[in-house]
Amino acid sequence: MPDTNGIEATRRILATSPHIGVLMLTMYEDDDSVFAAMRAGARGYLLKGALKAEILRAIQVVSSGEVIFGAAIAQRVMRYFAGLRSMPPAQVFPELTPREREILNLLAQGLNNTQIAERLVLSGKTVRNHISNIFSKLQVADRAQAVVKARDAGLGF
Repeated sequence: MPDTNGIEATRRILATSPHIGVLMLTMYEDDDSVFAAMRAGARGYLLKGALKAEILRAIQVVSSGEVIFGAAIAQRVMRYFAGLRSMPPAQVFPELTPREREILNLLAQGLNNTQIAERLVLSGKTVRNHISNIFSKLQVADRAQAVVKARDAGLGF
């Protein structure tokens, strides 16, 4: 695709036609590529070396509304999520201070700024400053993106 990549194409397709099931057929098997495809809305992810029978089965599965990964990708996804469970909380977002991590966890639980301030006995301005620092350090634009990152890392539960 000369003008775009599969991730962006997936976003565009699903923005106009959310009923379409997207199956990624790619040579990229790194975690970033797999998870970017999932975040973009792909319901399947196979490597280009997949057998024809596997590709046909994946097309049928995705077209029926289910999700499918090739065996190698499924193993990577499982290892990724198993690693999140075993990661001690202090190692999640090491760029954040303990207080910022605590506030991010409360954000991920759905608390608003006032509730966070009351729970931690802080002023609303202090909470806003911490949240601004969190956004900057996590390179997110808003609360929703921060919450998604936090929940993906196992916070907020």
